[in-house]
Amino acid sequence: MKPAHECEDRKEVELELKKVDLPADFRVVLTGFGRVGHGAREIIDLLPITEVSPEEYLKDSFEGPVYTHLEAEDYFAPKDGSAFVKKDFYATPENYISTFSRYSKKSDMYVPCHFWSAKSPFILTNDDLLHPNNRIKVVGDISCDIAGPIACTIRPSKIGNGIYGYDPSTQTEVDFMQEGSIAVMAIDNLPCELPKDASEDFGNELLKHVLPCLFGADPDQVIARGSQTNEKGELTEGFSYLTSYVAGLE
Repeated sequence: MKPAHECEDRKEVELELKKVDLPADFRVVLTGFGRVGHGAREIIDLLPITEVSPEEYLKDSFEGPVYTHLEAEDYFAPKDGSAFVKKDFYATPENYISTFSRYSKKSDMYVPCHFWSAKSPFILTNDDLLHPNNRIKVVGDISCDIAGPIACTIRPSKIGNGIYGYDPSTQTEVDFMQEGSIAVMAIDNLPCELPKDASEDFGNELLKHVLPCLFGADPDQVIARGSQTNEKGELTEGFSYLTSYVAGLE
C-alpha cells in the first residue's frame, strides 16, 4: 500500500484501502468515542471488516474479520465492585481498575483513541503483554500518551518511519519484525500526513465557529475559553495549570 503521507488526499487514501485483505480470524479493538475515535472508525469502516458488540467480541466466534468499539465502562470497573458510573469515573478515575486484559487475549490489533487522565489506571500493562494468552501483536496508538496507559508506547514515531517494535520481556525498543515484539505506531502528528485535507478542514472550522465569535456575539465564550492569556499577559483560568511551566519550574 502507498503510505498515507504520499497520497494526494483522503480520496486517494480510500482507494489504497481497497487493497487491504485481512485474515479471516483477524480481530481489532478500538477505545475512545471522541473525534479521534470516530475518525478511526471512519477508516476502519472502509475495510473489509464487521463491527460486533463488546459482548459478542468476547464470547462468539466469527467467520470473517471483526472489530469492536469500547465505551469506558467496557474496560474500566470500580475497585469496590460497585456499578460503573461514568460521571464518577471521570471525576475520580483513581478509584477504578482496568479490565482491558479480557480484550488483549482476544485481539490481534489495538487502536487506542481515548482521552486519558494521569489519575486513571493504565489500560494495557506490560504484564498484559507478557501474559501467555496475550494476542495483541500490533498497537496503532493514535492517542500517543508516552509512558502512559499503553505500556508499549515508549516514544512517538515519525511519519517517514512510523513503526517501531517493543519487547515486553525487556521493556525496550527492538526491531518490530523481531519474534515476540509488539509493532507500535505512535505518530503524534498524524494530521500532517494529509496536510491538504487537514488545512482545508481546519480553515473551514475556523471560518464557521471562531471568526464569527471574534467579530460578533460570543455567547458560548469561544474566544475566552480558547485564550491562554488575558490582555495583561496573565494566564486565564482555563490555562492556570501551566503556571509552574511558565515560571520555569517544570
